[in-house]
Amino acid sequence: MLRLGGSVVSINQITSSIAKGESIGDTVRTLSSYGDAIVMRHPEPGSIDLAAKVSPVPIINAGDGTGEHPTQAFLDTFTIREELGTVNGLTITLVGDLKNGRTVHSLVKLLSQYDVKLVYVSPPSLRMPDDIQAELRRRGIPQSEASSLDEAVANTDVLYVTRVQKERFADLAEYERVVGTYVVTNKVLRKAKSHMIVMHPLPRINEIDPEVDFDQRAAYFRQMRYGLYVRMALLMMVVGHSHAG
Repeated sequence: MLRLGGSVVSINQITSSIAKGESIGDTVRTLSSYGDAIVMRHPEPGSIDLAAKVSPVPIINAGDGTGEHPTQAFLDTFTIREELGTVNGLTITLVGDLKNGRTVHSLVKLLSQYDVKLVYVSPPSLRMPDDIQAELRRRGIPQSEASSLDEAVANTDVLYVTRVQKERFADLAEYERVVGTYVVTNKVLRKAKSHMIVMHPLPRINEIDPEVDFDQRAAYFRQMRYGLYVRMALLMMVVGHSHAG
């Protein structure tokens, strides 16, 4: 927003009236008095829908718990097109915590608008939710599951890696059992195509070895840069229109 000449009012939940028990609706109505749009991240799935119902200004979903993260899906799809020239005809493999990862939930839904094949690689307890898989089947998107990276990487055009999210686990022992199950290394990438790309929504923990950063196929830091431009464009579309003329 600052690069577009605007300003930002930041709200910290810990020090705001939310900590005193204020409802999402009241908070959103109050904040809408101070700005032309609200960019909102909230730990509860569905919270953005509630905010949008009561807000007189546009609401941009910056992530709602384990639900959705649509702006990340926009920048991810843009990254694929910029890096590989097209989205159609690609095999896209998603790795890691597919159950709780809001980025992959939004991404696969957006990718269903294209001609793609999706491959899921995850621990059994962190599979892509059945309802999302069912939705994609209705849209005619080929989906498959692989038990190992080695099994999937050779035919992959896009390797989309996510971290196992410690904060989503009530049982630390369960987290320890699955973290580190899949790690992308130079050895793994020896089996991959020379023109494929590795993506990650960041932050990473240990699921991509730092040695991979020097491989030209490592696109995750370029992905972050693309995200700046995509989100600037989104803000212009949402806010700039109301100020046109």
